[in-house]
Amino acid sequence: QVQLVESGGGLVQAGGSLRLSCAASTRTFSSYVMGWFRQAPGKEREFVAAISRIGRTTYYADSVKGRFTISRDNAKNTLYLEMHSLKPEDTAVYYCAAGNSIVVITTAPGYDYWGQGTQVTVSS
Repeated sequence: QVQLVESGGGLVQAGGSLRLSCAASTRTFSSYVMGWFRQAPGKEREFVAAISRIGRTTYYADSVKGRFTISRDNAKNTLYLEMHSLKPEDTAVYYCAAGNSIVVITTAPGYDYWGQGTQVTVSS
């Protein structure tokens, strides 16, 4: 069982930046593919970014490409999401997820464990 705890969300003005963190309670963090998803009110959960087990491969949704950066520190069992040039449409609850997979996963059903989420609100 893997527990994931997100932090770093908050209220920011459009154009601002935030850094989300996701702490994992597992000694085998490096064996999991990790991802970030988000869910806005009234919308389905959507893929944001994903990273391979050792961090060499990353994938991004087109809507965040060039503005968001996913990274991980396997020594600290922590996943990160750097968000820049934030827009009001980025407002959502952001979730981190861990998947027991060899390949990077960009769809929610592929992930096995989920955090509780952290709210990001971008004001215009």
